[in-house]
Formats: sequence, C-alpha cells, structure tokens
Amino acid sequence: MAKNVYSVRQVNAYIKNMFVQDFMLNRIYVKGEVSNCKYHTSGHIYFSLKDESGAIACVMFAGERRTGLTFRMQEGQKVIVLGSVSVYERDGRYQLYAREILPDGEGDLYRRYEQLKRELEEMGMFSAEYKQPIPFYNRKIGIVTAPTGAAIRDIMNISRRRNPYVQLILYPALVQGDQAAESIVKGIQTLDAYGVDVMIVGRGGGSIEDLWAFNEEIVARAIFECRTPVISAVGHETDTTIADYVADLRAPTPSAAAELAVVDYRQLVESVRIFKNQLADRVEQKIVRNRDRARYLQARLLQASPQYQLREKRQYAADLNDKMRQAFSDKVKDRRHRLALYAERLDGCSPLKKLQQGYSYTESPDGKALTSITQVKEGDAVTIHVTDGTVVARTEGIRSLERNG
Repeated sequence: MAKNVYSVRQVNAYIKNMFVQDFMLNRIYVKGEVSNCKYHTSGHIYFSLKDESGAIACVMFAGERRTGLTFRMQEGQKVIVLGSVSVYERDGRYQLYAREILPDGEGDLYRRYEQLKRELEEMGMFSAEYKQPIPFYNRKIGIVTAPTGAAIRDIMNISRRRNPYVQLILYPALVQGDQAAESIVKGIQTLDAYGVDVMIVGRGGGSIEDLWAFNEEIVARAIFECRTPVISAVGHETDTTIADYVADLRAPTPSAAAELAVVDYRQLVESVRIFKNQLADRVEQKIVRNRDRARYLQARLLQASPQYQLREKRQYAADLNDKMRQAFSDKVKDRRHRLALYAERLDGCSPLKKLQQGYSYTESPDGKALTSITQVKEGDAVTIHVTDGTVVARTEGIRSLERNG
C-alpha cells in the first residue's frame, strides 16, 4: 500500500495551485463557438466554447458582465473570450473564468472602440454638464442619415403620424464605408449652419463594421461641437456607439428618436384644451375672489367714511338716549312702587287710622299725651280726641293697674 495517501480536496487544491502559478492561464484569449449559453437570474452567464476538436466550460460573473460584455450572446455565435483558466475545487473540473467577451473577427475594432471611448471620456466629452436639453416644440428637424433605408422611412412615418406640420430636412449622408465618417461630419456641420431646432444622427442596425463610422473620433467631435441639440439613433437598442455617448440624447432606435424629437400634435392639442379650461377656471376663480374682496373693501371703505361714522354715532346716541329714557322710566316706576309701599306702611302707623279703628287719643291738662295716671289727679280736665272731634272730660277717679311681680 502506498505510503502517501491524499484526499480529494488536497488533490484539487494542488491542481488549482498549478493553474494559478501558470502565467499564461491567468490571462488568455480563447476563441470558439458559444454553446449551452444560460443567463442566470443572479446575473452570471454560464456557457461553453467549442470548436471541431473539443469544448471548455466558461462562466462570466455579473460583476465582470457589466464592463466586459456589450452584446447578448446567442447559441452558435463566434466569440473571443479573455479570462483565466482555473479549477473549481468542489467539482474537480477546470473552466474558463471570462472577464471580457468580444465577437470573433471584431476584436481589433472593439479594442479600438474601447480605447477611443476611454480617451474621449477622460477629455470630458461624455460629461452631463455639456449636454444640451432637447427642445419640446420642434418645427424644423434635421436628419443626417442615408437617403434610402429603414431609418429614414421610420423617422418620416412616425413624424407624419405624430405631427404632420413638422418640417424634416434630410442631409443624405454615407453611413457605411471608408467615406462615411467624413460624410456624416459634413452633414452635421451643414445642418448646424442651416439652422434647425434639433438634429437626428443615425442609421439602422448592423455589425460593428457597419456601424463603425459612428465610432470615429471626427464624428464624435462634430457632435460635441454642434450648437444644435443632437439625438443619436444608431442601430438597434443593444447597439452602442461613441456617438451615443457624445450626443445630447441617445435614442435606442431611429423610430424612438423621431418620437423624442416630434411632439404628438394630438396630445399637444388636447393639452392646450386642458390648459385652456384650467386657465379659464382659474381666471373665473380669481375674478370671483377679486369681486368678493372688492365688496369687502368697499364695505370697509363705507364703514370708514365720515357719513357712515356720523350715522353710526347718531344711532349710538339714539340708542343711548332710548336706554337712558328706559332706565329713567324704570327708575321712576321703581321709586313709585317703593313710595306706595312706604305710604301703605305709613298709613298703617297713622293715628287717624287708629282712631278710625275705635281707638282715641287723650291729652293731659298740659297738652301732652296722657300715658300714665301720674300725669293727672282727680278733677283735672282732659281732652279726648276721636275721629270726628274732641271730648272734654273731667277726671273723677284714678285707679292703678296692679302688676304681678
């Protein structure tokens, strides 16, 4: 039995270390045909590269995909993959970890594309601060594209449908071939000098070679220096060119560019109608508010006038006079009532009243009220007052009232 026995993990780790130490396998370009391509929900891409002699498993993680893949891979597509070969220890199999994927035959163009893109970005030509806003109401729209092809037909159809009153001015440019870049630049400069509200620069889709004119530096600089706002509309939605980064606005397709540049006339008319109604309502509301305020201010002005103040003071004086008269009348009534009560009470205390009830008033000889037997003696004359006169009498006897002790 062998003395040295290794676990599967140790063997896989050893083999992986051998791959890691191999400089060539850490940065290698591999070309082949895409097979079993699967876009995972996590963002990773799993696929195989194959040729007539064999196949190799590949994976591109989501983090690398954002910068290393500019198109959507399809089955049977020829590509060049830049990455590193290493061992996945859990399964004990090696695979290619992709960092960048380019279509085969277009690798040199893509490298030129990426280099120019980095250079122009460092110059600030992609910066948002240099982007011009796209006008909303455009009456003259300049178009730099081929006079024949799907792009100009789509733009014309959509423009006619959305707003038949917009004027389209076409500069028939070459959009493919050796002279295409110079032709596009000439078209941009011509329409910019002519004076249009907005400019659409683009063409239909194609391969990277077909679209290469829009990746040329002279085209990018012409768009950047253009005083007219530029909408780029190159290729399909997945195609991206240098012109797209420099332009003031990128449209995914020429049709989308037309929709961005041409306002929908029917929607515009409907918006005007809505705004008109809203304006009328607001004007009516403002008139009503101003009328109410005018009435309020008129009432306040009337209240502040001398005539109004004098009338108010007169009314106030009249009210006070009425209140004073009423208070005086109430006071007199109260005093009369109290006087009647006092008169009743006084009447109840009147000597005449007592006399009428059968009582009499007797005076002593000296004219004082006779209240004690000590004031008279026998034989004295006394005067007795009754209700209808006086009686003069003489005292015949005096009797003392016995009091119980």
